[in-house]
Parts: sequence; C-alpha cells; structure tokens
Amino acid sequence: MPEVYAARRERLRDRFSVGGSATALVSRPANVRYLAGAAPQDAVLLVGTDEDVLLCTGPPDDEFIDGRPDEAVRLQVVSGGDPALAGADLAAAQGADSLAVEEHHLTVARHRALAHVAPRLRLTGLGGAVEQLRLVKDEDEIALLRIGAEIVDQALSELLESILVGRTERHLALELERRLIDHGADGPAFTTSVGTGPNSGRPGHRPTDRRVEEGDFLSVCLGATYRGYRCEIGRTFVIGTSPADWQIELYDLVFAAQRAGRQALAPGAACRDVDRAARQVLDSAGYGGGLAPSTGHGVGLEIDEDPQLAPTAMGKLDACVPVTVEPGVHLPGRGGVRIDDTLVVRPEADGGPELLTITTKELLAL
Repeated sequence: MPEVYAARRERLRDRFSVGGSATALVSRPANVRYLAGAAPQDAVLLVGTDEDVLLCTGPPDDEFIDGRPDEAVRLQVVSGGDPALAGADLAAAQGADSLAVEEHHLTVARHRALAHVAPRLRLTGLGGAVEQLRLVKDEDEIALLRIGAEIVDQALSELLESILVGRTERHLALELERRLIDHGADGPAFTTSVGTGPNSGRPGHRPTDRRVEEGDFLSVCLGATYRGYRCEIGRTFVIGTSPADWQIELYDLVFAAQRAGRQALAPGAACRDVDRAARQVLDSAGYGGGLAPSTGHGVGLEIDEDPQLAPTAMGKLDACVPVTVEPGVHLPGRGGVRIDDTLVVRPEADGGPELLTITTKELLAL
C-alpha cells in the first residue's frame, strides 16, 4: 500500500502545482487518511517540497484507530499547539513561498492564524482537489467496501431471525450496531435508523421507544465502517403474516423506483439522470411533493460524499464509483418504505452495476 499512497500524493502535487502552489496543507480527516494511510485525531498532512509530513497531537506510539500512517510520510508530534499552524511554519522552513489549504474545511479563525504564523507564505485554495481524487475507487478500496457490505448483510439477516414484536426501535438499533461489531466492523457508519409503524420510511429517523406491533411496516437503515470505508443498506419489512393492500402497493412502487435508479447507473450517465429515473416513478404516482432532496450519494471514507444523485447535480458517473440508490416514500401518520443499496458503477461489458448489499428486497412478513 505505501506506493498507493505515494501515487495519490503525487497526483495531488500535480494538481496544486498547476495553480502555482509549492506545498499543500490537507486538514480534512478523510482526505488525510486517503493520502497518508491514517488520520490520527487532529492530524494534518503537509505535502511539501522536501518531504511529506503528518503532524498530530498524539504520541507516535499510539495505536491509531484506522491503521498506521504510510512509512514514507514523516510523523511529527505537535505538543500543546495546532498541527495546522506547525505545518505552515514547516512549509516556510522548507523554503516554500505558497501554501494551498482546504478553505472549505478550515475555520475563518484558523485561516487567519495560518496567515499570521507564516506571513511570507501566499495562501491559496486547494478546493476539492482531494475529494475529486477520491471519487474513483481502486479495487482495494472496493474490496473493503465489499467486506463492509457483507457485514451489514449479516447483521440485518440475523436480526430478522429474532422475535421483533414488542421490542423498541431503540433496542433494535442498538442490537444491530452490536452485531456490526461482532462481525468485524470498526463501528457503525452512522446512527442506525429503525422506524416502526408511523415512523417507518422516514429519512434519517432517530429510533424511539415505540414498540413493534403486528401489522407495522419496519424500516431499517444501517451502515458499517470497515478499515475506514463506509457502506450502507436500507430495507423495509412488514410485521405479521399478511401485508395490507396499501402496504403491498406502496412497497412495489418504491421497489420499482429503486430498480429504475439502479439500472440507470453506468459510466458516462449524468448524475441528475440517475436521480430522475427513480424520482419520476414516484412522481408519476403522485408522491413527488414529499420526496427527499436526492436519490443517492457516493460512499467511501465518508458515508455521504460526492457524487450526489440529485435533480440539480452536475457531472457524470465514472466506472468504479460506489454510490447508494435509496428512494423512499413516507406517509404521515401511516408509515412508509425505504429501499437502499450500495453499488459500484461498472460498464455493461463487466456486467453493469455491481450490487454490494445483497439482502433480499422481497417484501418479507416477519
């Protein structure tokens, strides 16, 4: 892996040097991890003229949660100060006359402090250069996402084999997160959402003490983090043996929308067209007014990263870009349906989009 991180830093160097900067200071944690192999708390990465340096506040013998830094990167501990300011000072000491920074991540106060500590450095914007590099995943990254998907599938399938009636949303969410850990996840990728009855299908629903009842829709959305990489799954079930007609109709509609979105994934497809493919199925059935702002998003070192699959999204998809497709409908007071998969964009010659989360999407009565 060291050569992989070195190649990533070299690609970044090519980008910011075109803009006239000699060095770059990367402060966004996911970007530091992408370029250096690990991101200790408060760490920043100086991609410098003489050497690349990872600056952090913890001692070098700490066990880093997300792996060890690339050995080609020098580790420097900053005691009692801001690693970003130390990085700017080091860039000046290396003889740099300019420093590209992630302005979208730095606070105004921190940006001013950088200008103060190294007044001879010309501060420029790095923009989303690292995020753009992160868009397309290599096969090693996809392999980590695939393992994360296996973990969420296992955790969910085991929960479905247990008795659900009478248990609270909060209890089910905690059990799912425990099962993620049991199967090897670093932890949940986000707060697990479990919604029952009128809470089902609500995007971003935080679990409550409502208990599962016969006849409820039960919607679950959970994600796993594995070696820093995050993926997610969302499914909806019915509690009982015979779903009501309205539940079958609503589920079939959301399933059709999700299938349309998945089938639209292809290299070169416009992000907004993927969103449109799923959205128009629901819109044509009269549910357009209450739909979420986007149908899906990219995943990787963060659970919600570019590209965004939304009506106003710009850009097109590339091969080897992992995304979610997660349409849903929530009917106030009644409940709803969400179906969410993590997939990797692949060309048709390679079999089309690769489905990572494989738990059945059949409407199961539990």
